[in-house]
Amino acid sequence: MRKTKWQGWGPAEQAEQHYLVEPRTLAGGGDIRHVSEFLRASGWRDKSKPGGPLAMESPDRAVRISYDPHIQPGGWTIHGTARGHQAEWWAVLGRQAPVEIIAGLTDALTQPRSAHAPNVWAPLEEQHWQTRPEGRHYTATSPDGAAWMHYRQDGHGNALWWTGAKDRQGNGWTAQFAPTTPLHLVQAFSTALASPEPAMRPRGRVPHSAQIRTTSVSVLPSQLSAWQHARNAAARASTWARNSVRSPRPRTTPRPHAASGAFRTRR
Repeated sequence: MRKTKWQGWGPAEQAEQHYLVEPRTLAGGGDIRHVSEFLRASGWRDKSKPGGPLAMESPDRAVRISYDPHIQPGGWTIHGTARGHQAEWWAVLGRQAPVEIIAGLTDALTQPRSAHAPNVWAPLEEQHWQTRPEGRHYTATSPDGAAWMHYRQDGHGNALWWTGAKDRQGNGWTAQFAPTTPLHLVQAFSTALASPEPAMRPRGRVPHSAQIRTTSVSVLPSQLSAWQHARNAAARASTWARNSVRSPRPRTTPRPHAASGAFRTRR
């Protein structure tokens, strides 16, 4: 384990010990606010009941996201309703799926779809995952062998995405996507899945696994707050920009009947 000391601490704050965990696929679930606060800043409605599981709904009510760790197997459920040419779809992800990877998918739900055709495998290949065809199926495995992504196709041509990560002790998580899940969302997930960036976890929240590498860092509470604030501010700014484009432009010239400098008196 490496140890790093961050400079620039203020005298009024006490630094807290955190760990950068690699690979991120085995970092454990993390703080779900990483997901929920970004969605809230993007205009999503918090439908959670007091003391109940997390429940979020998109502004157009087309997508619902829930997280419940108290049921078996527990974890994340994302459900999209049928709209236009898009059929109903769903995704289920285990509770130990890192929030940084979950956010790859959920952040994409708040953003416009790219005009480019999605390629689920491209982000994995860029990070040197091993890919191999198996008849009508396709598999990608991370260089360390801990994470995978499978594409399965049944006799009717229906596709199913199955992915996850496990260490040698069997600890980890799995996720599944419905055949109708939009491919750009699956690609957003695979991009986050393959990212080499470590995940940060506080002391006491690092999984016990021989396959992870940790770097100890001392972090100020204000730094953690600033990082989250910057992430949420970016979500609010992006949402505002999209809404501004969709709303009518304000009138910049006077109406024909409104003479400049004239006032009409109501009788």
